[in-house]
Amino acid sequence: MNPYILSCCSTADLTEEHFKKRDISYICFHFELNGKTYPDDLGKSIPFEDFYRTMAEGADTKTSQINADEFERYFEPFLREGKDIFHVCLSSGISGVINSAMLAKRELEERYPERKIYVVDSLGASSGYGLLMDKLADLRDEGKPVGELYDWAEANKLKLHHWFFSTDLTFYIRGGRISKTSGLIGSVLDICPLLNMDNLGRLIPRFKIRTKKKVIRTIVDKMEAYAEDGPDYSGKCYISHSACKEDAEAVAKLVEERFPKLNGKVEIYYIGTTIGSHTGPGTVALFFWGSERTE
Repeated sequence: MNPYILSCCSTADLTEEHFKKRDISYICFHFELNGKTYPDDLGKSIPFEDFYRTMAEGADTKTSQINADEFERYFEPFLREGKDIFHVCLSSGISGVINSAMLAKRELEERYPERKIYVVDSLGASSGYGLLMDKLADLRDEGKPVGELYDWAEANKLKLHHWFFSTDLTFYIRGGRISKTSGLIGSVLDICPLLNMDNLGRLIPRFKIRTKKKVIRTIVDKMEAYAEDGPDYSGKCYISHSACKEDAEAVAKLVEERFPKLNGKVEIYYIGTTIGSHTGPGTVALFFWGSERTE
């Protein structure tokens, strides 16, 4: 079996320590803050607290995906070392980054015909995408060859559920995802939109929930409805948040109460600067394994 590296984009929103511990390589997206460009490097260039505070103060943000040349420069050293590559991309439903990865793959396979490069569309985002990477690392460590790992990822990636809510509609209005009028009414009525990721990897608004307390309960209800084995769920659960750790902890507490067979404690991470540039502060996302996403 040829050696291979397991790789993803920084938008999997885990910590550098986690990636190192699991031997997962990553390549960084980019973002702009008030016109200055930074790598989305897991909070090293700009601490997450500072990033979200600056956003809340009105800073302009933009994001840019990884281009094909960057992927070539990132992939080639692994190929020179005689390693195959298994790279998982941010969902094609919210980014075109997989196209850049595929261009690099085609170019490099001509130069290194003896090597294999697998590129997978995660159809996921943030720490849900990270939870997929963690499972793939488990399977690699169990000795699964790279071709079998690819088959498993394609067969199972839609079993990873993503549910999000936001308590701050400012950036949904600014990004045009809801109208200014609807946003203002929603803010007055204390409405928290509840969204999930569909089977095409797109973020879809599902419910308008009044009050933070109710949306926290509802998002855990959704986990109970869709998780593998329902309240007997025994897999891992990740949560990510954008500068609202108390809300994330409230969701985690309820998950741990409802799912006593959970595999360890709920793990909480920050929503990174790429995805956070679009959500703004006040978003909580819940990730778990369950039935296959079909819509």
